[in-house]
Amino acid sequence: MDIAVLFVVLAAFWGIVTLLGRISQADQRVARVERKLDLVLDHLGLNGADPRMGEVVSLVRTGKKIQAIKVYREITGAGLKDAKEAVERLG
Repeated sequence: MDIAVLFVVLAAFWGIVTLLGRISQADQRVARVERKLDLVLDHLGLNGADPRMGEVVSLVRTGKKIQAIKVYREITGAGLKDAKEAVERLG
């Protein structure tokens, strides 16, 4: 009976690890597509930026980095890591 429980736990662990790996790969693919779409929009001269991005830049310039990250996440829907990196690039 103990071996069966151990097998189920190991199988569940393996399934979770596999799922997390696939999610990570999907996130990377989405990020690449978004970067390519941004390049296409820039090439076509279309501004896809949200008007509130000026607020983010202003917050960065006044040293309110955490608030800038929060507003950036609200505007873009980006995760914490991506938003932090983007705000750091602005500063």
